[in-house]
Amino acid sequence: MAKEVEERGEASNGDLEIAGSETQPSKPSLEGSIRGFESLHHLLRSSLKPDLFKEVSRLLLGLNCGKQLDSIVLPESATALSAKHDFDLQAYCFHADKESLREPRIVRVGLIQNSIAASTIAPVLDQRRALFQKLKPIIDSAGASDVNILCLQEAWTMPFGFCTREKRWCEFAEPADGESTQFLQDFAQKYNMVIISPILERDVVHGETVWNTAVVIGNHGNIIGKHRKNHIPRVGDFNESTYYMEGNTGHPVFETVFGKIAVNICYGRHHPLNWLAFGLNGAEVVFNPSATVGELSEPMWPIEARNAAIANSYFVGSINRVGTETFPKAFTSGDGKPAHNDFGHFYGSSHFSAPDASCTPSLSRYKDGLLVADLDLNLCRQLKDKWGFRMTARYELYAEMLANYLKPDFQPQIVSDPLLHKKLA
Repeated sequence: MAKEVEERGEASNGDLEIAGSETQPSKPSLEGSIRGFESLHHLLRSSLKPDLFKEVSRLLLGLNCGKQLDSIVLPESATALSAKHDFDLQAYCFHADKESLREPRIVRVGLIQNSIAASTIAPVLDQRRALFQKLKPIIDSAGASDVNILCLQEAWTMPFGFCTREKRWCEFAEPADGESTQFLQDFAQKYNMVIISPILERDVVHGETVWNTAVVIGNHGNIIGKHRKNHIPRVGDFNESTYYMEGNTGHPVFETVFGKIAVNICYGRHHPLNWLAFGLNGAEVVFNPSATVGELSEPMWPIEARNAAIANSYFVGSINRVGTETFPKAFTSGDGKPAHNDFGHFYGSSHFSAPDASCTPSLSRYKDGLLVADLDLNLCRQLKDKWGFRMTARYELYAEMLANYLKPDFQPQIVSDPLLHKKLA
């Protein structure tokens, strides 16, 4: 794996460099931009004086081992693909402290965000294969960058049509070893890369049931296993229980040659115990492939995964699709507002969070993108030692509370002020 890292040394303006990205504002007409800027980081960098921007970045992004993140110099073959196919490409490095008994455990990880590639009224195979062609150069760029583990966005093979409640979107469902898996297996073998492929799965053995599933493909092209989405939203336009229900695979952690990884699919990020369970099972990196829109969730987006990384002493890779997907038939949200033909804007902003509370700048809010990061997995244990969250947790108390909560005769533990309901003399 390429190890070349651009040392941070203070730039003339003290800024955190955004590797592979321009700092000039984008065209204001671009949907999803922030007043013409690709991301909040770009906006702040352009708007603030250098010393103030540096301090704001420290507060927003944290420090890794006491310093801002290093940016990684990627090979020209990777950056050329970014330029040719116009996708955002950024790369950073998370360090850990040097240890006496363990060598650094550095794994290079990648996240891909993208918009759909064909009209939502095009035939199913045309839409899927258009996405194959769109992602090919981005995956090739990840391979040229020596990425070890690559994660795609939730339901990457299709538009996120679950807002419509139309059953036609079930046609995109495929077996775990179906066409999209076969497409990615070739890349996994070619680049010695583990690939996480979140798809709409059809379980042909169990009544052709549909699931929201992440297939984990090994670096030899083999299928290591799969995980089905644990928590299904019923909020706003997210009518996903029309298509699939809560998963039945628990909280699996997949042991790969590059480390122990898990997948917390989309809505599961709102559930702290879901994050906890992956940590208790030994995850070192948890991926959160998602599809979420700005009006609903953007204020939560930079908080939840970062908090999970801190609380559970692992790395988190957060992925969100980009663009506005328009559907032929209008649908409602059950909120009394007029029917509409789109979800709203999927705001991208994919990023990495570390157990020491540091995180990368986000990818673009409107462009396809590849985010690469070197993670020193030694940082996970180092933060467990520092904060002692595992040692100080009271799992026996939580277990007792949850067991009682599940009982039909559960009574909350409330201690009332004895004067609260007493009549005044």
